[in-house]
Amino acid sequence: MVEKKIMLTGFRPTGKLHLGHLHGNIVNMVKYQHNYDNYFFLVDWHALSTEYQNPLNIKNNLIECAIDLLALGIDPGITHLYRQSDIAEIPELTLYLSMITPLSWLERCPTYKEQVKELKTKDISTLGFLSYPVLMAADILIINADIVPVGEDQLPHLELTREIARRFNGLYGDYFKEPKELLSKSTRVVGTDGRKMSKSYGNAIFLSDDYKTIKTKIRQMITDPSRIKITDPGHPEICNVFSFYKIYLKNKTDEIENRCRDGRIGCIKCKDEIAGVIYDSLKEFQEKRKILESDTGYVRNVLSAGKDYVRNVSSATIKIVREKLGIE
Repeated sequence: MVEKKIMLTGFRPTGKLHLGHLHGNIVNMVKYQHNYDNYFFLVDWHALSTEYQNPLNIKNNLIECAIDLLALGIDPGITHLYRQSDIAEIPELTLYLSMITPLSWLERCPTYKEQVKELKTKDISTLGFLSYPVLMAADILIINADIVPVGEDQLPHLELTREIARRFNGLYGDYFKEPKELLSKSTRVVGTDGRKMSKSYGNAIFLSDDYKTIKTKIRQMITDPSRIKITDPGHPEICNVFSFYKIYLKNKTDEIENRCRDGRIGCIKCKDEIAGVIYDSLKEFQEKRKILESDTGYVRNVLSAGKDYVRNVSSATIKIVREKLGIE
């Protein structure tokens, strides 16, 4: 029997999940979970790197995130779902990896530069935030993952993980794998303000939003500033709303694009139409979510079982790392 490859991915428990999470990562997770040995975890230490001033929110958000994942179809029977902070070996490995990671590798990371620029309301000029990619590398290498589903913006972090793994192997002998990315086709979902969808930016459409909320958020989006009258020709290539059509109605994009260019549909009607499509796609999820919300004991048991399994795997990894470093 061929041994399945290990797939790992993490989620920041900063609240309920949104469309960016779903199409940037979770679609692949659910689709491929039967093909791999899955490790999916909630990265509460990563959340602390930007939310350290309000840490009490993380605990509640973590359960909300776990409920979302289970309602979306993550099967705890074939997937190890766990909390990052339950695995004490992760920060230990982070420390060892930080000893061999040049500071310049971290400072050149484009995601770090983008976040410093965008999150101006938060003080993230900290060691914890700068070393975020090293912690991410430890998350991945502690279980020696083969595959990591990522959005386009996380590719630099994954490449840094590979560089750290190569450097460790070069210094102490081959042990760590160099993980490969599993890139979602819908890698970057646009938020209501045109930027990448993110709770931090206040531009997210959440999976638990009702129809009225989704409709209101979609209506706020900028479409084509040059259109004054309904009959004016549109330019879908610059329309943020059209990006949702390409996700949800892939087989009809040519028809939708033509009616826009021909001025056969107004922007408001177009917005309301896609809002209805998005909401309909979330109905089954929202029904399952209500059931799980009433049984949080089940959710906590799932996380506990995941912790027990992953602790055994990570303990074995740390033992080997210590031996290679000569401190075991």
